[in-house]
Amino acid sequence: MRGGGLWQLGQSITRRLAQSEKKVVTRRCFASEAELKKTALYDFHVANGGKMVPFAGWSMPIQYKDSIMDSTVNCRENGSLFDVSHMCGVSLKGKDCIPFLEKLVIGDIAGLAPGTGTLSVFTNEKGGAIDDTVITKVKDDHIYLVVNAGCRDKDLEHIEGHMKSFKAKGGDVSWHIHDERSLLALQGPLAAPVLQHLTKDDLSKVYFGEFRMMDVNGVHCYITRTGYTGEDGFEISIPSENALDITKAILEKSEGKIRLTGLGARDSLRLEAGLCLYGNDMEQHITPVEAGLTWAIGKRRRAEGGFLGAEVILKQIADGPKIRRVGLISSGPPARSHCEILDVEGKGLGEVTSGGFSPCLKKNIAMGYVKSGSHKAGTKVNIVIRGKSYDGVVTKMPFVPAKYYKPT
Repeated sequence: MRGGGLWQLGQSITRRLAQSEKKVVTRRCFASEAELKKTALYDFHVANGGKMVPFAGWSMPIQYKDSIMDSTVNCRENGSLFDVSHMCGVSLKGKDCIPFLEKLVIGDIAGLAPGTGTLSVFTNEKGGAIDDTVITKVKDDHIYLVVNAGCRDKDLEHIEGHMKSFKAKGGDVSWHIHDERSLLALQGPLAAPVLQHLTKDDLSKVYFGEFRMMDVNGVHCYITRTGYTGEDGFEISIPSENALDITKAILEKSEGKIRLTGLGARDSLRLEAGLCLYGNDMEQHITPVEAGLTWAIGKRRRAEGGFLGAEVILKQIADGPKIRRVGLISSGPPARSHCEILDVEGKGLGEVTSGGFSPCLKKNIAMGYVKSGSHKAGTKVNIVIRGKSYDGVVTKMPFVPAKYYKPT
């Protein structure tokens, strides 16, 4: 990736998580090597040339033997396999698990059909985002969700605190944190055909956002057709003792076309897909409406509210937010987090939250927040990078068209 070396990129990723919860995450991100957690695939990463960096308290591969640019392009042309076992899977169970969760998130979880899911957001009393999460209704009394590694401690504390109060009032809900499982993200055009070799279930009948429990390579797994790249793909939750065998089987069945891929390419892929990184593009002072996630607030939730910060969020839906997340294309060097965004007359509009060189588009792209009224595609702006102003333009996202597998 242009605009800095590997070390700088690793430090940038670490800083992003540190910004989201400085007191907790800084300590975790900058732990000594001995203190870092390791996934079940750690030795496999190292054996395959993985360059390991501290990330949210874990030792994770930032890239392998190929460059971050090559890995990014290969994901879109063939496929990538990411170890995302540092993320935290949680099951909520009980007849009241849905009304409990709906007090904490903006989504219409009750309205989901069993076996389907949605992106949602945990909010605070002011409507700000505590974390984004993918939530799946396994069935009416079982919810499965995944939260970000850098937000794990505060998320679990938040959920547990509200759960105690809910149960004290007679609510039926319990939880299980899936530390016994590993999580793989298989992404790209070869994801489905390769995974199909390892399961008897018909993947052509599993659409984007859907969840299934099925055997993969003879192992009982949780499969969600989702991901963080804009490509078709799956997140596969596996008992940790089976993670290495399934990883090897996926790579073998792809005949070398699907590659192990690290955090560097994962970051450029999600940026090309216009997807938020918590700690950069979403934080506790940013609401889902400002972040462009109003679509995740179901019609019933807009009518009824009932979630933390609902008054603030519903008012923003009615009146419009003061700031909005936008996509940007810029000249000059790549814009990075906290670069100032100006109008053509030099007046401040906002700042960049994520940015870099797009390996697939061969141009500089970024996301940021600007004042409402300056958020429309085609609006010309200036972006200040290292004290110098460069031309930019607001553009629609995603930058690279999404290829999610949906019914025709």
